[in-house]
Amino acid sequence: MVLSPLGALLLDELNINTSQFSSVVSAYAFSAGASGLLAAGFADKFDRKKLLLFFYAGFIIGTVLCASATSHSFLLFARIVTGIFGGVISSIGFAIITDLFRLEVRGRVMGFVQMGFAASQVLGIPIGLLLANHLGWHSPFWMIVGFSVIIAIVIAVYMKPITEHLKVKTDRNPFQHLYKTITAPRYLLPFAATALLTTGGFMLMPFGSAFSTRNLGLTMDQLPLLYGITGVVSIITGPLIGKYSDKLGRYNVFLFGSVLSMITIAIYTNFGLTPFWLVCLVNVFLFTAITSRIISSSAMMSGIPSMQDRGAFMSVNSSIQQIAGGIGAFIAGTIVVQTTPDSKLEHYDTLGYVTIGASIVSATLMYFVNKQVKPTPIAPIAPKPEGALSEV
Repeated sequence: MVLSPLGALLLDELNINTSQFSSVVSAYAFSAGASGLLAAGFADKFDRKKLLLFFYAGFIIGTVLCASATSHSFLLFARIVTGIFGGVISSIGFAIITDLFRLEVRGRVMGFVQMGFAASQVLGIPIGLLLANHLGWHSPFWMIVGFSVIIAIVIAVYMKPITEHLKVKTDRNPFQHLYKTITAPRYLLPFAATALLTTGGFMLMPFGSAFSTRNLGLTMDQLPLLYGITGVVSIITGPLIGKYSDKLGRYNVFLFGSVLSMITIAIYTNFGLTPFWLVCLVNVFLFTAITSRIISSSAMMSGIPSMQDRGAFMSVNSSIQQIAGGIGAFIAGTIVVQTTPDSKLEHYDTLGYVTIGASIVSATLMYFVNKQVKPTPIAPIAPKPEGALSEV
C-alpha cells in the first residue's frame, strides 16, 4: 500500500523503468507468499505472542532497510527481507483471532480487522505521500518504522501469552498436513479462484499513481486527497457490503462487484487528461467494486475448509494471494511501457482489458466455489453482562 503510490516518485528518483519498479512491488509478494507457506505447518508449535513478536521484529528491520535504500538492487533486497517476515504476520494474526473469539462473533471481528486496509488509505497513503512530497520517498518507510516500534512495545508489554493451542497434543507431521491440504481435490478449485482473483486485482495497483500523474494530469499534491476520499468511502461501504453479502447472497454481491469493476476499469484505463472530480468519482466506484469482491469472496472461502484443515487452508490461501499478487505486478510491468522518464505510460488500456478478462474467468470460478459452500446455522448470541468481554 505504501510503495505503489510512490511509483511516480521512484521512477524518477531511482532512474528505473516500469519493469524494474514492478519487480520491487512483486518481490515483497513472492517472498511473503513463500515464507507464509513454509511457516504454515509450524504456526501451532509456539506461543503465538512470541511468534508474532519475532516476525514483527523482522518486518521492522526489513522496513528500515527499505528506508535506507539508495538503489534499485538494494530496495529489491530490502523488499524481499520485509516480505519474508511480513508474510507470516497476517496468518498469525488470524490464528490469534480464532483462539480468542467465539465462532459466533468471529465474523464481526474479521470485518473490523479488514477495515484496517481502508484506514490505511485514509491515513497511511495520504500522509505517506505528503511526507514523500516534502521530505523524500524514504520518509514514509521511516514513518512505518516509528509506528511499528510503538506497536511492538505495546504487544510485548500488554499482550498475554497465547498458549492454549499447545495443550492439544498431536503427532501430525506439519509437512504431511500441509501437503494433504494443498493436494486435496475439493480445495484445488478455491485455490485456483483465489490465484486468478488476486492476479487480476494486483495488475492495476502498481502503476496507479504514475498513471494518475503522467496520463490523467493530476499533481502529486492531489494524490493524497484522491486516496483519502476513496479510503473514507471504503470504510463507510465495507460494513454495508458485509451486511448485504449475508442478506442477498455472497456470490450475488461478488458478481455485482465484478461487473461494476469491469465497467469502471474499462472507463478509467482509457482516460486522457481528466478533471480531478471525475477521477475521484471513478475511483470511488472502482474501490467499492474491489471491496465488494474482497469481502464476498473471503466469506465464501471461509465456508470451504473442514474444521481440521481450516488453519492450513487459510495459510495456503493467504500465500497464494501473496504470490498471485506478485505475478500480477510482474505481468503489469511487462505490459505497461514508459519510453522516456517524462512520457506518459503506454498500453495501460491493454492492462485494463487483461484485468477485465481475468475478472470474467474468476467470476466463473467463484460461481462453482460458491456451490461448494455448505450453509451452517448461526447460533444466537446470548446477552452478556458488562465486563464480560474476556469471555468472548
